[in-house]
Amino acid sequence: QVQLVESGGGLVQAGGSLRLSCAASGRTISTYNMGWFRQAPGTEREFVAAISWSGGNIYYADSVKGLFTISKDNANNTVSLQMSSLKPEDTVVYYCADQRTVGISRGFMSTAGAYGYWGQGTTVTVSS
Repeated sequence: QVQLVESGGGLVQAGGSLRLSCAASGRTISTYNMGWFRQAPGTEREFVAAISWSGGNIYYADSVKGLFTISKDNANNTVSLQMSSLKPEDTVVYYCADQRTVGISRGFMSTAGAYGYWGQGTTVTVSS
């Protein structure tokens, strides 16, 4: 049974940093693309960042480029999202997901519908 479990969310002041982690079980993520998405109530799930199975292709949403960093630790079967300079508008639920490596283009890896398993989400709250 595949499970993705996010952790690291919480309350942080604007301008602060948080590191989210996603631990995978039942699947070896070394052969999967991994992505982070976020979703506010009543909105569509929004792409944040993605990393290809090899780590050789990394993509970010324009809104987080230069502020967030995605990384993958195949040995520990985890993927992380280091977030810095957080803003109140970053206050949403963050999800990690895995994706079969049928492609590594930005278009493919930034599409929520192209992902398979999802975690339950972790909430980030940024106070102003």
